[in-house]
Amino acid sequence: MDKFVITPKEDKTVTMTIRIDRALQEEYNELATKTNRSRNELISMALRYALDNMELKN
Repeated sequence: MDKFVITPKEDKTVTMTIRIDRALQEEYNELATKTNRSRNELISMALRYALDNMELKN
């Protein structure tokens, strides 16, 4: 019988505090309810999209 092997959990996330407008928070709350995703997950997806699609101008 094979052994039950438990390895250390690799945690790649960090906790970050930001300040946003209340209206923006309410929009994310509504979107989270509609999509059955956490607000945190949606904000993380939006941040990734912004970085991947950003164009910097000098």
